Amino acid sequence: MPDFRLGQRVHSAGDPRRIGTVRYLGPVQGYSGTWVGVDWDSGEGKHDGSINGVRYFQATSERSGSFVRSQNLSSGITLLQAIQLRYRGDTTQEEEDEMYVLSSSNKRVNVQLVGKDKIQDKLSRLEELTSASVSFLGVSSPGDPCDIRTNVPNLKELDLTGNLISDWKDVSTICEQLPDLFALNLSYNSMAQDIVGLPHLKCIHILVLNNIGINWTQVEILKHSLPEIEELHLMGNKISTIEPASSYAVQGFDHLRLLNLEDNCIADWNEILKLSHLKCLEQLHLSNNNLNRVFYPDDGLMHELLNGYESPDKNHKPFQNLRCLLLGGNNIEDLASVDSLNSFPQLVDIRLSDNPVADPGQGGIPRFVLVARLAKVEMLNGSEVSPRERKESEIRYVRLVMSKMQGNTKDIQWLHPRFAELKVFHGIEDEKPLVGTAGPQKMSSGLLSITLKCVGASIGEKPSLVKKLPGATTVGKLKVLCESFFRLKSIKLKLFLEEKGSPLPLLLDDEMATLTDLGIGNESTILVDEES
Repeated sequence: MPDFRLGQRVHSAGDPRRIGTVRYLGPVQGYSGTWVGVDWDSGEGKHDGSINGVRYFQATSERSGSFVRSQNLSSGITLLQAIQLRYRGDTTQEEEDEMYVLSSSNKRVNVQLVGKDKIQDKLSRLEELTSASVSFLGVSSPGDPCDIRTNVPNLKELDLTGNLISDWKDVSTICEQLPDLFALNLSYNSMAQDIVGLPHLKCIHILVLNNIGINWTQVEILKHSLPEIEELHLMGNKISTIEPASSYAVQGFDHLRLLNLEDNCIADWNEILKLSHLKCLEQLHLSNNNLNRVFYPDDGLMHELLNGYESPDKNHKPFQNLRCLLLGGNNIEDLASVDSLNSFPQLVDIRLSDNPVADPGQGGIPRFVLVARLAKVEMLNGSEVSPRERKESEIRYVRLVMSKMQGNTKDIQWLHPRFAELKVFHGIEDEKPLVGTAGPQKMSSGLLSITLKCVGASIGEKPSLVKKLPGATTVGKLKVLCESFFRLKSIKLKLFLEEKGSPLPLLLDDEMATLTDLGIGNESTILVDEES
């Protein structure tokens, strides 16, 4: 019978993707022999560690535990065995049979891989491998250290995702035997809480530690072993606080350019400010946390937050080299947070999608308003902001604000910090009231050229129409006009504004809002759809 120990990482025999942790060894009342109690990572077990009223261990969830015979579990293989399995193994007949496409008559046509033998031969010469992925192959140990250096001496990138590695000393052994290792991925390995004995891993520039259960205290310990680290990925680790080792602000990480903290539990922006003194940080990924506001700290606030600690570089500005800030999928809903992004010295790439403030359906603002309020943004929500889009967005935004001012300018600068600047920059004058016989002419010059395009399934194919409409036309009035323009009877319409650079059209659901209110400018396109 294989020997197992409590806390050991194992996988189901024959299925290295079904991974769990040994939580119990011994008899189970009412059943003969010795059993292994396993808490499965996937949560797909049979119970919570108790059976027939007797508790043997506490599983992570109600149904993540099960009892397994030892012969149905595997303690894994060595790193070299996994590399040989992946890169020296021949394809089976079953795998060959899967290499086909369907012909026009729906028959299987086998695919002949051009140069397959040559590729297989090159991969089989392990000493030439520079990049290796052994994800989900059940790697549990480095094996004989000399075997690694002898067989794969030139590895620069190693992907160990989803294996059974848990001891940091094993990671140390692997890295010591691969002196050229540049990038290492340990995601979905359940790593031990104690980090001891790690040497200086001078060659590691990219380290991926997604979903390994690490906290920031451990990151601070790892920092001393990674003097050249440039990219650090820490997704899915339930991190809620940033806890620097010796001061308020995180120090060190002298070469760190990218820090990925997506899919964690950070709710307080003050925690993020602790990263503001990382002098080389260019990209900070914070999507899918619990942040509800963003602000740029002034000198007084930073002094207060440092709580008496002296900054090692008094000339350093917070986030002075940050160019990319990803904030998608948080709870940000205030415009002050959006406007504060202008204060970051170098920030040009911003993601705000899936926040209430950027979702018009939740009372947020559309893309053109975001572009206008963010003076330096060049990439917004993954889409490039072209010079033309910026110009059109800013003009449209100024006109939208002017339409809502109603003569009251007292709070404009506070509510719309860029309004006055943009109004002057684009030479937009205040609208003058129409007087005398010039009225019709003035009205004509203020008409908007709008393209109306039918997209409703039951409406049928109809050519697009270009109509000149007053900016005072309401959404409700436009629906009535569309019924007439396209001769639509007994169809309840809904209208969408098609915006450049936006993946989805904007629903125009306020029937009392005018085209001007909505910031709809000249040469806009409105989609005419039907209520589902």
